[in-house]
Amino acid sequence: MLLPPIAALLAVGAVIAYYPVEPATQAYDQALVDIGIALGNHIRVTPSEYRFDLPTAVEQVLRTDRFDRIYYRALSPGGLEVAGDPGLPAPPGDAVAHNAVFNGEKVRVVSVQTPCGRSACTVLVAETMVKRSRLAREHVLQSLLPEMLIALATLVIVWFGVKRGLQPLARLSDEIKARSAGDLRPIDAAGTPEETRPLVGAMNGLLEEVAAASRKQQRFLADAAHQLRTPLAGLQAHTELALAEPMPESCRAQLEQVHQATIRTARLANQLLALARAEPGARTASSKVDLKTLAEADADRWVHQSLARDVDLGFELEAAPVEGDAFLLREALSNLVHNALEYSNRGGRVTVRTGRRNGHAFLEVEDDGPGIAPQERARVLERFYRVPGTPGTGSGLGLAIVREIATGHGAAVAIADSPAGGCRVGITFPHG
Repeated sequence: MLLPPIAALLAVGAVIAYYPVEPATQAYDQALVDIGIALGNHIRVTPSEYRFDLPTAVEQVLRTDRFDRIYYRALSPGGLEVAGDPGLPAPPGDAVAHNAVFNGEKVRVVSVQTPCGRSACTVLVAETMVKRSRLAREHVLQSLLPEMLIALATLVIVWFGVKRGLQPLARLSDEIKARSAGDLRPIDAAGTPEETRPLVGAMNGLLEEVAAASRKQQRFLADAAHQLRTPLAGLQAHTELALAEPMPESCRAQLEQVHQATIRTARLANQLLALARAEPGARTASSKVDLKTLAEADADRWVHQSLARDVDLGFELEAAPVEGDAFLLREALSNLVHNALEYSNRGGRVTVRTGRRNGHAFLEVEDDGPGIAPQERARVLERFYRVPGTPGTGSGLGLAIVREIATGHGAAVAIADSPAGGCRVGITFPHG
């Protein structure tokens, strides 16, 4: 944006720089006038003619110039040729000097009136314009070069100043890009330019409003899930007691469906409660947790589930200490194991692993089920998304909860193919 006005200023400067050349041009014209006066002194008047008495040596000196060629022409009062270069054009009208073309060259011609007896003779003196053009060119260049250097320095200084001035904004941009979608902490305005602080203040206000809305949503999910757990637990207990009583098969089938629906609804409520706790702003203080210990604590419950589905559940557990929320980490591991058991074929195999790899603690669950297609692996981590055609009655929250918990612990979730042909989902924690 600065280039057009700077270029315009340079053009104006070039025009202004040309005007001081005019006095030098007038000095060159005066030198030609002086030559014309000197030549006029060599015109002799006789009763019968006008004679030009100029020694050859003087004429050679007259025509000798380092840069230009000199021409002259002497005319009688009647306009007759007296001496010099025939054809040299006279200035039009009453002009003393003018530019013309002579012998194919641009020349500057001056006209001098010199006394010839009682009348006046005319002496025309001309020279080519090499000196004049060179003077004008050098003057303009000498004037423009500093201006161009100043313009270049201005551009460099402005570029450096703008870049340096925008560095705080670049840092602010990098800070915002590095944040997760759930990180709604206010932006520190201390290191930002004074001009951008109203913008940062407005962004902080918006972040606070979004954080408040997120907290309300978390409280609603937590309250709703918590309020649903008690009646659902009672309903499940009553259906289990009713199924233990003798009844017609038609009633038993209907009651069995109610019982299974209650179990699924209770699990959904628990998942919603876990999701509310996993979101930013709802997490409690972390502590040292060993993933191996968490897996061992819930192993008995998972074994009973695997036996009910005729799945071979195995464990390869090694110490894997991490810093985190034990409740949330247990929920993440439970979701991974539940998904593996839920979607494995009868007679299949599921393996739970914990340990350290390349200095990073990890936990992973591997199965030999149908697996997850590569193009679906990013989407299954979204809330309420299930791969089309997937059997079972899942809600699509299990892997979303795993991702939220992993993100809250600075960990990464990876989905890969299992060597057995199924799927392997792992969580790798930061170096610690």
